[in-house]
Amino acid sequence: MVKAADRAKRPARTSVWLEGKAPRNGAGRRSDQPTGLDRDRITEATVRLLDEEGLAKFSMRRLAAELNVTAMSVYWYVDTKDDLLELALDAAAGEMNLPDAESVTPERWRETLRELASEYRGLLVRHAWVSPLVGNFLNIGPNWLKFALTVQDVVRKTGLPTEKQTGAIAAVFQFVYGFGTVQGHYLARCAAAGMTPAEYFKEAMGAVRSDPALEETLHSASEMMEARGGSTVEEMWELDFTVALDLLVAGIEAQL
Repeated sequence: MVKAADRAKRPARTSVWLEGKAPRNGAGRRSDQPTGLDRDRITEATVRLLDEEGLAKFSMRRLAAELNVTAMSVYWYVDTKDDLLELALDAAAGEMNLPDAESVTPERWRETLRELASEYRGLLVRHAWVSPLVGNFLNIGPNWLKFALTVQDVVRKTGLPTEKQTGAIAAVFQFVYGFGTVQGHYLARCAAAGMTPAEYFKEAMGAVRSDPALEETLHSASEMMEARGGSTVEEMWELDFTVALDLLVAGIEAQL
């Protein structure tokens, strides 16, 4: 059992959105400081650096250099690096194209669910740094809340009993999270190696084929891949994602 003293030393992670640090209207609380900066500009630069250099290399000092200011100037607008990462995470979520409330109807729940799944996957693929941060924060910024509420609305429209709706959300979007994370990190590895996805795949498969211990596994996988089809890595991703999502939708339909 965790003692109270230990909890005080290792407090549960809170949120920049719960401490009055980030107004939900987007205005920076310290925008009057004479640095020529504002919170939106800092957040945009953070997203750009995370995309270009990755989460492991990101630092407040590196961000300050990118903005051509001192690190202390950045701290006028955010108190900690975690606060800034959480702001960047919500800004990235704002890229998802969500349906209007009027278009979320019982008749279109399948199409809308697929659209939301594709938007979430696209976010994870474009920004490989998003997936590890999703597990670190509460994700209660305005853009994440809008996404969550839209997902809930769509799943309600399926006709599933209320007690099964959270399970349906978990099935679909935990799958998308895993699929998008793997694809996003694969593309990041390709970029780090200076290869295209096709080049990386070819080299990796060549290395696997050279190991006799993997022959049986490779033969089994090759049969499935040939049956599936897809002449490029991108096509293979798309085929697998579509089939997997169709199976999940069919599972929801089977519960109705």
